[in-house]
Amino acid sequence: MQIREIVRGKKQYLNLLLLADEQEDMVDRYLERGTMYVLDDGGVRAECVVTDEGSGVLELKNIAVEPAFQGRGYGKALVDFLIQTYAGAYELMQVGTGDSPSTIPFYETCGFQRHHLVKNFFIDHYDHPIYDGGVRLVDMVYLQRKMNA
Repeated sequence: MQIREIVRGKKQYLNLLLLADEQEDMVDRYLERGTMYVLDDGGVRAECVVTDEGSGVLELKNIAVEPAFQGRGYGKALVDFLIQTYAGAYELMQVGTGDSPSTIPFYETCGFQRHHLVKNFFIDHYDHPIYDGGVRLVDMVYLQRKMNA
């Protein structure tokens, strides 16, 4: 298993990016200013994008694992890689996600804790209803994790 940074041609991974953020213009808001990594294990199996949000905060904007390879620890491996790579450079890592039974527990097992909500985020910023695990996403839930934890 190898994790490597993607500097050029980030859009070649659009299918993966859209698994985590299904509206392309929303991905476009952070993709070029973000740092992208892919996890390769006999082929690209997962990706993530992080951005510097200032004040010592690194934000995990996008993380996705190919559906056929989910549940094998690739997502957690990417989070662990980010924590190791950016420890010392940032105080906190945060992630915003829908209040979904499939995503919140993943982040909590990675050491994140609920921090705050942005009301109606998915209604105000997406041009169609977003569902995850049969649940319509309305509010953005922000979770945070100390970089040294």
